[in-house]
Amino acid sequence: MKIFVISDIHGSYTAAEKAWQIIEKNSFDRILVLGDVLYHGPRNPLPEGYDPMKVAELLNRKKDIILGVRGNCDAEIDRVLCEFPLSADYETFTLGNREVFMTHGHIHSPQMHMPLKKGSIFLYGHFHVPAARYANGIYYLNPGSCSLPKEGSAKSFAFLDEDSFTICDLDGNPLNSIRFID
Repeated sequence: MKIFVISDIHGSYTAAEKAWQIIEKNSFDRILVLGDVLYHGPRNPLPEGYDPMKVAELLNRKKDIILGVRGNCDAEIDRVLCEFPLSADYETFTLGNREVFMTHGHIHSPQMHMPLKKGSIFLYGHFHVPAARYANGIYYLNPGSCSLPKEGSAKSFAFLDEDSFTICDLDGNPLNSIRFID
């Protein structure tokens, strides 16, 4: 299974369109949207190409394969534009023999989350900084933000499959990856 993972679009059509070009060039079984889709939030600057309606229209084209979770900037009124799930604080699914727990990161975080069995994947956004690490038997994976990166990181997204997680910049260049070993 080949999965595209994106987070913290914050209404940037410019960033969403760049990511969309990658999506269109590949065949993905699933697209995971880790929240903060349309609104930029009161603490963030206005992202380049801010156009929430166009972002929703773009993502809705793949609504049948999108699984999303609600971010702290996803208001109920904004979510009516999205024709894919975007109201749960978290979702779980199985990828190969691994349990995947996906969330935005503002409620469940790497520091405080539900118990997960060894080898599970904790997939999150919210912090706008990409991460791929293994600690205490859990893989902690964050694709970063495609529109408003922080701490000097690049605008990014990720690929996830049964063997690995690869973070890429918006041109598709790999930045970091981790292979699942246990």
